[in-house]
Amino acid sequence: MSDLGLFQHRLNNVTHSIVGTELVRKLAETGLRVFTTEKAREYASAVGLTPGYFRQAMHYLARSGWIVRLKNGLYSLSSTVPGVSSLHEYEIAMVLVKPAAVSHWSAFHHHGLTQQIPRRVFVLTTARAVPRLRGRRARSLKDGYPVFKTIYQFVQVKPDRYFGIEDTWVNEAKIKITDLERTLLDGLMMPQYCGDFSEVLHAFELSIDKINLDKIVNYGLKMDAAIAKRLGWVLQNQGVELSRIESLHTIPIKGYRVLDPSGPHRGPCNKHWMIQVNTRRIS
Repeated sequence: MSDLGLFQHRLNNVTHSIVGTELVRKLAETGLRVFTTEKAREYASAVGLTPGYFRQAMHYLARSGWIVRLKNGLYSLSSTVPGVSSLHEYEIAMVLVKPAAVSHWSAFHHHGLTQQIPRRVFVLTTARAVPRLRGRRARSLKDGYPVFKTIYQFVQVKPDRYFGIEDTWVNEAKIKITDLERTLLDGLMMPQYCGDFSEVLHAFELSIDKINLDKIVNYGLKMDAAIAKRLGWVLQNQGVELSRIESLHTIPIKGYRVLDPSGPHRGPCNKHWMIQVNTRRIS
């Protein structure tokens, strides 16, 4: 039996060829829980896996659960490999796209602004191209990208909107996540990615004593006028003195903007903030 035939035969019997096992062991020894195809190819030659069999070996290692395909050209070692711990979903988010920061509903949960566990991991990025599925399954996931049992939702922004990001540790992994102030501001921009607008208002209630007021006001000034006005309205309704948020008030704006961008265009108008209060829940 040829080398390839022996390799396939053993994989079909839930075992691995010597070279396949050696490749996985080599990657694990180097600490490469996440690796590219090219990096795997480098180690494949070192363990005696010929270039002609490399692609086939990767296919069967993935099918048998020793490695996991994260996206085109990027893999991780499975936690079934001895000595390899599972990748946290936020750690996966950091390698799916560059740059990346955990954001929106996921960041709400991280900062203790909600007790609900998001079904998706939201990822803020400036990348023009992000991993996507095609066809019927892509439509069923509403543009989400699945890895293992987690769906990743990428939120693409322009470079000048990629700020308010801090480093934190999740298990043994260093990740980037939007800070408290930016997380709240994202809720005012895209409440549909943060539960809903009532959740956003509740998050402000929970964190009003923790907010760095100067920071969140400065963040608001970097955004569109409508977002700055929403922020001013919310902060005033949380008891912040108008003198401390005057810079948000003086931003020029033409016409009224709705408080909840995902809600209907109806409700009373607040002339001071040029905001139409289109939500029943008023803080």
